[in-house]
Amino acid sequence: MASGTRLDASNVRARRPAELKRIEQQRAQETRSAILHAALTEFSSKGFEVASIRSIADRIGMQHPLITYHFRSKEILWQAVAEYVFERVRQERDASLFSLGPARAVDRLKLAYRALFRFTVAFPEFHRFILQESLGSSSRLQWLADAFLKPLIGWLVPQIRAAQQEQALPNVEPIVFHYMLISLTSTLSGFGPEFSATSDLSPSDPALAEDYWRTVEQLVFGALASR
Repeated sequence: MASGTRLDASNVRARRPAELKRIEQQRAQETRSAILHAALTEFSSKGFEVASIRSIADRIGMQHPLITYHFRSKEILWQAVAEYVFERVRQERDASLFSLGPARAVDRLKLAYRALFRFTVAFPEFHRFILQESLGSSSRLQWLADAFLKPLIGWLVPQIRAAQQEQALPNVEPIVFHYMLISLTSTLSGFGPEFSATSDLSPSDPALAEDYWRTVEQLVFGALASR
């Protein structure tokens, strides 16, 4: 019996480092997520040049050296934010398309742009984050284009052309159609503060967002657009 007890105690001690490692990894991931969310808000509201590591740390009550421990510089942190948000966009799109199965190109487009719209409603900072770089010419904008925007457009443009061949979309240059939809998907997030100031409605209201997108689908994709 004593021997069995000693073995049990040894097993507990052997498991303890692995458990501690998992806890530390989880805490580190939670810290990184908190930093990324705070940095997204900071960059989207102030722009890269004005934003600071110290201000980002203040947003979450963290010592700024802890941020530089995870992200060595403001540039690296900015890129990490971009990677984080665009990965979320990709996941939202893929999750929507996964449940669709074989379908017409126009149906794939509806789901892809609706996923982007819902993400911008949930994270209005996303649109403002990109807009900050679009206000001027910077190497960061070109990096965004090369790393994320061009691959996204590279997937969407063939879908737009296919939908046009299905006669489900107007015969306009696909990239023009894409940016028209981008304007529509970012309306609530881009004009959110003004929207609230001029009405008693909230652009983050889920019911309002659904009504808005239903209208977009009816106007752009036709009366048979699905909810």
